[in-house]
Amino acid sequence: MKLAEALQERADLNRKIEQLRSRLQNNCLVQEGESPLEQPEALLRELDSAFARLEYLIAAINRTNCAVLTGGETLTSLIARKDCLSVKLSAYRDLAYAASQTTHRARGTEIKILPALDVRALQKRADALAKALRETDNRLQAANWLTELMED
Repeated sequence: MKLAEALQERADLNRKIEQLRSRLQNNCLVQEGESPLEQPEALLRELDSAFARLEYLIAAINRTNCAVLTGGETLTSLIARKDCLSVKLSAYRDLAYAASQTTHRARGTEIKILPALDVRALQKRADALAKALRETDNRLQAANWLTELMED
């Protein structure tokens, strides 16, 4: 199995677990003399099975990410860079947006509000971060489809 397939299965399992939790909550109480629409015991077995598979996949994915090198870096390092670039990009975009807001003055005697930062420079930095994020994500995606999952 390719690493990318394991990542997709992990995402599917997370969605399935959330659905099973909801279905269990909907069927854990029943009016006296009635039967639940679904059997909670069967749902619990399915939930436990999904958790066991998820645990296995997470361990295998983490092992693979720590061991596989691409461009001299582990996948774990690339993932950390991608996560930080994403948050940094968001901060720069938010700052550029906030600094570009203008206030409207009814009269020329009112206080004028000016940006304390160079908005154009902030936007250029945000654009460079977006490009770096795209390139990092592309490297990760390529590696995910080329890498075999390190299973037990």
